[in-house]
Amino acid sequence: MSSPPVGTLQVALNHAASLLASNPAAAAEQASEILRVVPGQPAAILLRASAQRRLGQLDQAIPTLTSLAREQPNWAAAHFELGFALGAAGQSDAAVVALRHALKLNPEVPDAWRALADHLTLAGDTAAADAAYAQQIRYSTKDPRLVQAAIALHDNAIPQAEALLREHLKQHPTDVAAIRMFAEVAARLERYQDSQNLLERCLELAPGFAAARRNYATVLHRQYKDQQALEQVDQLLALDAQDPTYRNLKAAVLGALGRYGESIEFYAGILARYPTQEKVWLNYGHALKTAGRQQDSIDAYRKCITLAPNSGAAYWSLANLKTFRFSPDDVEAMRTQLARTDLSDDERVQFHFALGKALEDAREYEGSFDHYARGNSLRRTQMGYDANRTSDRVRRSREILTAEFFDQRRGYGSDARDPIFILGLPRSGSTLLEQILASHSAVEGTMELPDLISIARKLPGTSGSGGRFPESLASLSAAECRALGEQYLEQTRIQRKTSAPFFIDKMPNNFAYVGFIQLVLPNAKIIDARRHPIGCCLSVFKQHFARGQGFAYDLDDLGRYYRDYVALMAHFDGVLPGRVHRVIYETMVQDTEGEVRRLLDYCGLPFEEGCLRFYENARAVRTASSEQVRKPIFRDALEHWRHYEPWLGPLKSALGPTLEAYPTPDF
Repeated sequence: MSSPPVGTLQVALNHAASLLASNPAAAAEQASEILRVVPGQPAAILLRASAQRRLGQLDQAIPTLTSLAREQPNWAAAHFELGFALGAAGQSDAAVVALRHALKLNPEVPDAWRALADHLTLAGDTAAADAAYAQQIRYSTKDPRLVQAAIALHDNAIPQAEALLREHLKQHPTDVAAIRMFAEVAARLERYQDSQNLLERCLELAPGFAAARRNYATVLHRQYKDQQALEQVDQLLALDAQDPTYRNLKAAVLGALGRYGESIEFYAGILARYPTQEKVWLNYGHALKTAGRQQDSIDAYRKCITLAPNSGAAYWSLANLKTFRFSPDDVEAMRTQLARTDLSDDERVQFHFALGKALEDAREYEGSFDHYARGNSLRRTQMGYDANRTSDRVRRSREILTAEFFDQRRGYGSDARDPIFILGLPRSGSTLLEQILASHSAVEGTMELPDLISIARKLPGTSGSGGRFPESLASLSAAECRALGEQYLEQTRIQRKTSAPFFIDKMPNNFAYVGFIQLVLPNAKIIDARRHPIGCCLSVFKQHFARGQGFAYDLDDLGRYYRDYVALMAHFDGVLPGRVHRVIYETMVQDTEGEVRRLLDYCGLPFEEGCLRFYENARAVRTASSEQVRKPIFRDALEHWRHYEPWLGPLKSALGPTLEAYPTPDF
């Protein structure tokens, strides 16, 4: 059979290519006809395989494309198509290899950069993913100014990118690509509200801009606006129900909303298709831990370690179960990883914390403290914490929020009695109190809710507007205080899954906002969870926090922070007598039933035996104490800090008189 004229062949190929997007079945048929006439024609083979990919016939497309790419090592199109097909089949690691090879041959393909970035995001390689997304933006536009801004983003030259984009948007305010890039600049600077505003404008101009919508959902999630984030992710999934990055984001959002069963199902579904994604195994482990499925969470963390032996996050997650014990082989594996020179600082920090816990359990306290101290020192360099600013805000709160201040504002705020705030310092026994109260039939436990602090920080006259808290409280009217209280109740309603009349907000940092609570929710209950200063501060020092808690990584900072907290709570005891109920952890351990009865009396709740059997409560618990509160109270940890006493001089000095004044009961 003679070959058709070149012109006729090209017309047939062009026709098949034109059908790919709208009618892949017809494109496959056309390509097959060409191959009957010209067997082995590479362009026709590629077209048919591309059509098969679009039709979901991956078992046919992938072998064809693998062979074609092998035969045509320098043909970028074949490697692009192979990467897309492998990705659709869940073979993410192989897809990354193929896409990277294709992009070396031809970097000017935005969709390939986006696909590569998606797979890197799924793998948890956020730095490489950010770089790939920046390249996508770079090659999506021909405007040289945007190209330069994209290059600056790629190089993490944020000030340069910001200046270029700001100038460009002055002249082209509706350029959605530039708006999205500017939102990325804001997000990298953690100016999430600014990023949100920009992305909202971007989607107003271009509702179908899926990449911007995904950025929007992510920024909402980072601000704990998870109900809004869920709505955005669902819109994305309506376009592509199997996109792994959309599904991964939805799993995270569902977990943040307390919908742990659904979150676990989503993670399991992703892993069924992408079983080698260590980051997803890690997140899956977190969700399982929260739901109380400890052994399953351990198995997930172990799987993550198998796939990524350098995952300090997985080792720390095991340590953070608190009841888990490392084997000698685990300890040796962690030391091997710490000896590497290419380990990231974040992973190194978490290995130090995990090794600190492993050696603590082995009663090697000097070595344990050394690892805790090294992990904290590294983490401290990443934080911008200033102890003087905390002390200054406490001083100003005591000067401004006087008895007269509150007397003048009697009757302000919402009448609602629903919230029970448990506050203080982390690792003070607050999760235990939450579990006890959440075991009462009239009380629902939620989680550490960010809403109160978020609302307070957006008050007119606060830092976002050039002013300060608590000065901003002075200008609030009665109507505004009532509205703010109702806003808090509305925002937190999504976290309430039962019809219980009361719910718990266990955000420790809310102690700095007791005055705000009094103004906007004067009938809410406030419980101060307090633990021995050294025991509490050392426990915080041994805890690697995912975010925030900048005071936690230095013994002097910790002592000063505890001292400021005690001073502020003493102030509120004086100006609002009886308003705050204090529970001393050691007293709770010594006289559990008596303390539980007093706690329930303060909350206006009748005694229920279930509150003494709190460890039988199967509710989800998100904090570091999740496994500990699933066991009865034990006394062993009360004096545990004495094992570390030789190294706690800076903490004792910073605590000063607060240490001697602590009302520890005799045992």
